[in-house]
Amino acid sequence: MKEITTLGIDLAKNIFQLHGVDRHGKPVLKKTVSRARLLEALANIPPCLVGIEACGGAHHWAREIGKLGHKVQIIAPQFVVPYRKSGKNDANDAEAICEAVARPQMRFVAIKTPEQQAALTLHRVREAIKVDRTALINRIRGLLQEFGIVLPQGAAQFSRRLLAAITDANMPLDAISIFAALRGDLLRLDERLAECDQGIRRLAQEATAQRLAEIPGVGSVTATAVVASVGDAQLFRNGRELAAWVGLVPRQSSSGGKSRLGRITKQGDSYLRTLFVQGAMAVIRHLGEKKDPRSQWIRDLITRRGIQKAAVALAGKMVRTTWVLMARGESYRGAV
Repeated sequence: MKEITTLGIDLAKNIFQLHGVDRHGKPVLKKTVSRARLLEALANIPPCLVGIEACGGAHHWAREIGKLGHKVQIIAPQFVVPYRKSGKNDANDAEAICEAVARPQMRFVAIKTPEQQAALTLHRVREAIKVDRTALINRIRGLLQEFGIVLPQGAAQFSRRLLAAITDANMPLDAISIFAALRGDLLRLDERLAECDQGIRRLAQEATAQRLAEIPGVGSVTATAVVASVGDAQLFRNGRELAAWVGLVPRQSSSGGKSRLGRITKQGDSYLRTLFVQGAMAVIRHLGEKKDPRSQWIRDLITRRGIQKAAVALAGKMVRTTWVLMARGESYRGAV
């Protein structure tokens, strides 16, 4: 067999498709291997460039394959599609990955460390608990309304208000016991959420996260999520590339020398984008009568474009500031 210089792997749960080419681009390897045999098969191949598609388990396999001496690159799925020559199947996907990874201008996904993945797992669990808590609160409010009891919206004081409502309400004992059990479920979710928040506060003690938290609108949740998601900010050439990765740059439709910009792309990491926009809205809500240049810029932007667009613009500026602090190791100085 001729020496393999580039290898594309289509990852799956149990069966993996391999497609390897030599230095002339000629296919020299096409085979499927089981999950248990993947590393064994790659150990018998001389070190080469290996491309895999970003999916579940991609970072784990990238780390394990890298230990065998191969250079591993992870590619976003949308960048692989143009290189697929015909219908979608495992063999064609592996061939497309092999072709895409060898392109000199291809963009790659940074391989995350186990620590980064653990931090992001904590964030995902926290978000799932918040969703479950909101659903439970809405369910309880709807059931209470059937008995003529309407509680205000908001999660912070809901458990206390619920206790007062069922204590004073004139309803059957069976209904009261049901609402008491639902309140117990809500308290358990609150406890789990508090545990997640405590874990995030521990992560926020890291030096980079502390510097990012100095940016107005960036708290410990956003700071730790950025550190875990981005990793090495120097992989991005500038702050705009990071903002594009988060999806906070205008969508372009330009041709013939005419530049047309639309709404933000909303591509990339939706969780980070949500956190930055929420942080920007918090900054806007607390503007008050501040007269510093940054506050005045925000106020003028709101006057011209409205609160929603101003929040998105501020979120984009926050992302670019984040890149400067991470890539250059600087501290926030309050510049506009």
